[in-house]
Amino acid sequence: MSTEAAAERPTRLDRRKERTRAALISAACEFLAHGRTAVSIQQITDAADVGFGSFYNHFDSKEALFEAAVESVLDVYVAFRDEVVAGYEDPAEVFAVSFRMTGRLQRQIPEMVRVLLNEGTRVLTRDKGLAPRAMHDIEAAISAGRFDIESARLGLMAAGGALLGLLQLLDAEPDLDAGEVADLMTARVLQGFGMSKEDADDLCSRDLPAQPDLSQF
Repeated sequence: MSTEAAAERPTRLDRRKERTRAALISAACEFLAHGRTAVSIQQITDAADVGFGSFYNHFDSKEALFEAAVESVLDVYVAFRDEVVAGYEDPAEVFAVSFRMTGRLQRQIPEMVRVLLNEGTRVLTRDKGLAPRAMHDIEAAISAGRFDIESARLGLMAAGGALLGLLQLLDAEPDLDAGEVADLMTARVLQGFGMSKEDADDLCSRDLPAQPDLSQF
């Protein structure tokens, strides 16, 4: 092994630091999923099973940790979403598939979805995650003549609010058929974007791609 390769290889200390950081983020996600943000750093480190002093080796504050936790969830979402829509060319169908599959996530990874719900509409103004992907899809669909709306930005807010409402509904009512409700909501959003009921229903009745293995993200 060359000297440069050896220097780039993570050391045992690097790996231990990464495990500690991951444990802190995982604990923060758990607190966020249950809406518990008024916790102490001691409670967080206890939940992560790491030493109190280790916290400040990774984060300046509890708020910085919670921010990193939300970003970690958005990173998973982006990887999931990008794999799901790969291969679709019609931007309206990309939007529909993304919306339909995101709704189904509530049943598949509810704890992650609850982190997003705790973030609320703030997630729609972030520069990563749901918002930029949805904005790109909406703008592309407008340019292609598939959506007829005056403002992509307003469309993003309308669709984002509908999506958060859908996820909240599914979280509150575990007996609902997530696939059926997600498809109905997607069709309504598409109609709000100027599509005919027939075209919207057609997009929302098509087979979805296989569910990616979420453990890989």
